[in-house]
Amino acid sequence: MDYVVEMVGIRKEFPGIVANDDITLRLQKGEIHALLGENGAGKSTLMSILFGMYQPDRGTIKVNGREVRITNPNVANKLGIGMVHQHFKLVEPFTVTENIILGSETRKWGLLLDVETAAKRVAQLSKQYGLNVDPYAKIEDISVGMQQRVEILKMLYRDAEVLIFDEPTAVLTPQEIEELQKIMKNLIKEGKSIILITHKLKEIKAVANRCTVIRRGKTIGTVDVAETSREEMAEMMVGRSVSFKVDKKESSPGRAVLEVKSLTVKNSKKVDALKAFSLELHAGEIVGIAGVDGNGQAELIEAITGLREAESGTVSLNGKEITGLSIRQRNESGIGHIPEDRQKRGLVLDYTLEENMILEVYNKPPYSKKGLLQPSAIRKHADHIIKSFDVRSGTGGSSIVRSMSGGNQQKAIIGREVERDPDLLIAVQPTRGLDVGSIEYIHKRLIEQRDKGKAVLLVSLELDEVLNLSDRIAVINNGELVGIVKASETNEKELGLMMAGYQKEEGAV
Repeated sequence: MDYVVEMVGIRKEFPGIVANDDITLRLQKGEIHALLGENGAGKSTLMSILFGMYQPDRGTIKVNGREVRITNPNVANKLGIGMVHQHFKLVEPFTVTENIILGSETRKWGLLLDVETAAKRVAQLSKQYGLNVDPYAKIEDISVGMQQRVEILKMLYRDAEVLIFDEPTAVLTPQEIEELQKIMKNLIKEGKSIILITHKLKEIKAVANRCTVIRRGKTIGTVDVAETSREEMAEMMVGRSVSFKVDKKESSPGRAVLEVKSLTVKNSKKVDALKAFSLELHAGEIVGIAGVDGNGQAELIEAITGLREAESGTVSLNGKEITGLSIRQRNESGIGHIPEDRQKRGLVLDYTLEENMILEVYNKPPYSKKGLLQPSAIRKHADHIIKSFDVRSGTGGSSIVRSMSGGNQQKAIIGREVERDPDLLIAVQPTRGLDVGSIEYIHKRLIEQRDKGKAVLLVSLELDEVLNLSDRIAVINNGELVGIVKASETNEKELGLMMAGYQKEEGAV
């Protein structure tokens, strides 16, 4: 059998944790090979080894049958291996072409940067693989999906034969995911081979030929995707059977906790992003906001939490108007917020886990006395969250948050917000980038908050998540409320039409 890449018996240890424990992965030419595992299973570590960012403690790597030592990413590039990272590595003010040639600049007469020739090649590659990227656009002006295509072009420009995609759909809309899947199939048609790191079983089913599953750093096995069910793969990944349905009883809503009245909010470009939006949310219910990304969801949440000023309209919590209050005053009145971007808004990456768990309460007893922080109380609080929310990190509460996997960062934020016991819990993309085991767990915790009589406002781009969790669903399009439907009486198709701006017809289903 011809393998383009073979990784055999790979072991990698970090302080306090064995990330890869004797893992074997073999990639055939012209296949899409999925690497499946929960958060912190060791997927990204394994691929960082293949890409030369880490050195293995043991094990061998062969490329096209030849044993190699990949000492850094430049060596990987020379061997024809390229990687699209989960968090893109692009320079925002630069154009697409400038980003693509960084580090492998073509020069005219040995001196001048020859951007024109490079741009022509970029345009030609973009056409060949169906990427539709404008070589002269600035990164800061293009969508996340387009930025990802720039990362793909960066690899193709360097003649990569093996492409590694690290959680490529975590930041994409459903439409962009479909586009990306087409692009991956085009790449295979052109003779490339792909390793896809993911924990989304639906996507593995859609594009992958074979799938290697790893759990807690060990290889569980490699399966043929067409012959293996979603449930079987989930069980290999988590080590127990996983339910894809959310168990919840009928809600019994109580008093109004959140009242948003004809709220109008401008976005950063000074355009109305939210227009006279009204919504009421009661104790003991989950209201989901459904909409295509960028239709005013972010501005709505920012206006409720105080991150953005409203132009007009009011926000009330438990009957008291909070429109003029500061963020801290709103937090203290009973708002918990799981933000969309965990790294920018949710955590201070260079602080420890302990420090991150008291960001909103560090100035209160028992965490501080007479202006001095109380380390033992802080540690106890962090340990409680780590335990209750299964937050995995190398060295417990003293781990620097940057060193943790994305999914564990997410679980830490959710733990921090739930433990504050807010009346209103705002959860924006709460399971983005999480594996089925963690998703199942977080869904349970959100339902548990609802059943304790809390009001939960859920914003998610995953339609099945909105349908599964919500009691009522408010659909937003272009900053306006299209309508509110009961989750039990609607389906993906109807929501999709409403998200595109079609009003629900009275009496029609």
